[in-house]
Amino acid sequence: MTKTTFHNFTLFDGTNDHNVPDAWFTVDNDTHKLVDRGQGTPAAADDQVDLGGQYVMPGFFNVHTHVTLSPDSFSGQFGHSESEVAVFAYENLQTLLKSGVTYVRQCGTTYDSDVKLKRLQQQGLLPHTPHMLTSGRAFSMTGGHGDAPHAAYLVDSPDEMRKAVRQAFKAGAETVKVMATGGVMTPNDFMEDPQLSVAEMHAAVEEAHHKRRLVAAHAEGNPGIQNALDAGVDSIEHGFYVTADEARQMIKQGTYLTPTLIAEWTIPAFGKGVLPDWEVKKCANALDDTYVNLKRAFELGVKFTCGTDAGTPFNGFDLTPDEFGLLTRVGMTPAQAYQCSSLNSAALLGVDQEYGTLEVGKFADFQVLKADPLADTANVKQADKQVYLGGHREF
Repeated sequence: MTKTTFHNFTLFDGTNDHNVPDAWFTVDNDTHKLVDRGQGTPAAADDQVDLGGQYVMPGFFNVHTHVTLSPDSFSGQFGHSESEVAVFAYENLQTLLKSGVTYVRQCGTTYDSDVKLKRLQQQGLLPHTPHMLTSGRAFSMTGGHGDAPHAAYLVDSPDEMRKAVRQAFKAGAETVKVMATGGVMTPNDFMEDPQLSVAEMHAAVEEAHHKRRLVAAHAEGNPGIQNALDAGVDSIEHGFYVTADEARQMIKQGTYLTPTLIAEWTIPAFGKGVLPDWEVKKCANALDDTYVNLKRAFELGVKFTCGTDAGTPFNGFDLTPDEFGLLTRVGMTPAQAYQCSSLNSAALLGVDQEYGTLEVGKFADFQVLKADPLADTANVKQADKQVYLGGHREF
């Protein structure tokens, strides 16, 4: 067993709201976990890495990504072959890691490509990619949000949902994404359109929970948000029109909220004259309401996670760091915004005993920055940051 001690840095470990100066920690090179931590004189080890007075913080979680999509493809997103999307996905996973994201959850991929790529990752054939929780195809009603070639299981009853979820798990999916409402990118439906029914989504929840797995619900407006909560989903994705009563129900049920603010911001910011007018209008009309509704939900005590919906138009796989600045607009401090990742996202995925924060006993997934992340969320957007997985430098 060999060990490496990293030293001469300021540490934000993701558990609280302050930095630890003159910090060091030691990583077991076999388990890839922190085995010791302190301040001042560093512990002896086989190798020593001097980080030159920089800042260290945990790698980010991004719990809402679509690695088979291209943010630069504004039409025909689902027209690519399986071989093409596999290449896109591998490149997108590398981009995520380079931006500081060390753990991702997929929320819908074409051809179940993430499931197949994870098998290769586990064989060591996908270097420089983050840890990944797979979803495979999403679950949509016929004609609903996500009804596109190779992108969804189309289900129109609780029994069809039950069978489809079982098929997805048989194929290797690790989590479930259901469509509770219409969406921005689908023509002829709207955020307030309810789609999958409570009974249909409850069948998905029941099957997933039998296997101790999660259900995420795409739910932008009402009554779809309420339907998803009544079905017992584990996370509301987007939640732009969440009400105070729904927020209270989320707190009671332990439901997490993934706001994906960057996805809603990029379309009106960059889409005029490029995207269809109806698509830009949907986002632009919702954005101001979103900040008000999410601020209220946060103040009431809803637990927010970090997800960006990466792969949607203009929403690149390098933009996870930008999400934290938008989270401060709903009333969070920089530390609280990062804890949406380090604490809440890890807890949602059920991996918080080993990932998320930089504590002894957890994996040494971290990033090294030139400027203090607690002083300004803009500092985590550094393009040439160092990124480590299990104590091994990837970028």
